[in-house]
Amino acid sequence: MNLTKSTALLLSFLLAGTTASANDNLWFGAKAGTLGIGLETRWEPIPWLDLRAGLNRFDYDDDGEQAGIVYDATLELNSFYATANLRVPLSPLRFSVGAFKNNNQLVMESRESNEYVVGGQTYTGDQVGKLRSTTSFDSPSPYVGLGFDFELADRVGLNLDLGVLFQGEPNVTLTSDGSFADDPDFQQRMEEERRELEKEAEDFKTWPVVSLGLHFNFF
Repeated sequence: MNLTKSTALLLSFLLAGTTASANDNLWFGAKAGTLGIGLETRWEPIPWLDLRAGLNRFDYDDDGEQAGIVYDATLELNSFYATANLRVPLSPLRFSVGAFKNNNQLVMESRESNEYVVGGQTYTGDQVGKLRSTTSFDSPSPYVGLGFDFELADRVGLNLDLGVLFQGEPNVTLTSDGSFADDPDFQQRMEEERRELEKEAEDFKTWPVVSLGLHFNFF
């Protein structure tokens, strides 16, 4: 066998081995937790480091009182993320840092009422109409946490994530479609009400992350 053929054969074996190794270290998974229901891809370029990317979605409906007004609310969880994970040798533990494209938001609409107190002033239901509010957050949002990866069976794994998503200062909007919507004094009261909602939304500046998932390697 001449040198050219020998070199070509050696390269083919090396490439085949590299592809097999890359496939062995490529995992796909599904997870559920405080960020919603998600899908994730994991790649391990070297034994002590892996890179992950995924998305989360879920809508949670509830009702409650905010700044003295009863609202129907929907928490819309919607995010994309990428993380780097430092793995502890001979342990399921890893440390994670990453960033989220954060589209999480809280959407609220006031319940029908005969009267509302807006910015400390009482108005009739017709004067106020429907109050609608949206609370959104900074994007991208940094993430730090830790996780545990357990092997359940050949090419099947269980993973647990614990961390914090730093969403930043809330951005709150508040609108009205009642007969007083364009009244200057009412608009000032609306701004006071918006600031009160913004103050209450500060509880969401940091979002606790807890999720449990399964990962699979199909190769």
